[in-house]
Amino acid sequence: MDSLIATAGRALAEGDALTALKRVALRDDAPALALRGIAMAQLGDLERAAELLRRAAVAFGPSQAVAQARCLVARAEIAFVSRDLGAPMRALGAARRTLEAQGDRTNAAQAGYLEARRLLLIGRLDDCERILDALSFDALPAISRTGYWLVRAGVAIRRIRASAARDALERAGREAGIPTLASEVATAFRALESPAARLIEREGKRLIGLAEVEALIGSGALVVDACRNVVRVGPLFAPLAGRPVLFALARALAEVSPAEATRESLIARAFRAREADESHRARLRVEIGRLRRALRPMASVEATPRGFALKPNGGQAIFVLAPPVEEAHAEVLALLGDGEAWSSSALALALGVSARTVQRALDALAETGKAESFGRGRACRWIAPPSPGFPTSLLLPAALVSR
Repeated sequence: MDSLIATAGRALAEGDALTALKRVALRDDAPALALRGIAMAQLGDLERAAELLRRAAVAFGPSQAVAQARCLVARAEIAFVSRDLGAPMRALGAARRTLEAQGDRTNAAQAGYLEARRLLLIGRLDDCERILDALSFDALPAISRTGYWLVRAGVAIRRIRASAARDALERAGREAGIPTLASEVATAFRALESPAARLIEREGKRLIGLAEVEALIGSGALVVDACRNVVRVGPLFAPLAGRPVLFALARALAEVSPAEATRESLIARAFRAREADESHRARLRVEIGRLRRALRPMASVEATPRGFALKPNGGQAIFVLAPPVEEAHAEVLALLGDGEAWSSSALALALGVSARTVQRALDALAETGKAESFGRGRACRWIAPPSPGFPTSLLLPAALVSR
């Protein structure tokens, strides 16, 4: 390693990006490109930094696999900050394996940590936990150890495990050695303490926290969860996210239980029809039959003279969980609520829907002032101003689990 590269590297390690740039600004060899890329990232020019690191990875080539893998990890970190969850971050797995094979434990651990953060964002919780469990925590850079516990807390929150989330956040607080990380932990604590859902029961409606949601789900009651569009009884659940009409019927029946819901009210709720005609009644009979099959392990839907009634198989109580504030396109708002600038493609990947669906949601939110965009084309990013009641952890993407 020549003296200029060594000097620039020491300057970057000390956070002096300008001094590092002075040493390598006119050089285009692979080490200089990599150092310039890291310096530009420290200065906030993420687009330029990503391009320099891409060129450095190509310049190193397969013959210098470790250096190339380190460039991929650095580029992926920039991509994560930019909420570009596509190609740059998908290369992390291969980079991590290369670094592990060559004995670079620190950068391998950093690659795994970044991979886990990406998986958390897109709701692949099992894969996220698998990578976290395999990580060598002691090999992580000190600044990433706080993030490691924040990811652990994020998984616990999405799995509705309040105690585990609190324990992870307390560990994150102990690892936070600089004010910005301590502030991030404090923000996460506030999110954990904020209302997670609105409980609708016979006595009325009230806001509840994540611990109460966890207790309710574990109580054995029949819970119609409008945050994730699922019906639960203990370990049993019926996912209805892809069947909005059935979920609308289930929620309408649950909100009036143990009383009956009239056919007219069900038609208005599920089909948004102002007046019910015979075709609506026929369609309602078909959809009620489908709902009966979906809920058969947990409850029955019984016909009454004026409509239908929801009856749990075990005779237990029925509750409805709803978001603290019910908004159109709430899932998009929940993701934007993390304060970062998202691309529409990253939002589509995180939510598991098409880019066009996300773009329609963003356009609608922009019209009402709930989302803003900046940049053009591939550089376009979306942000949301603070909105009371968002984000709720139960609206964030997560693979459906029984607990």
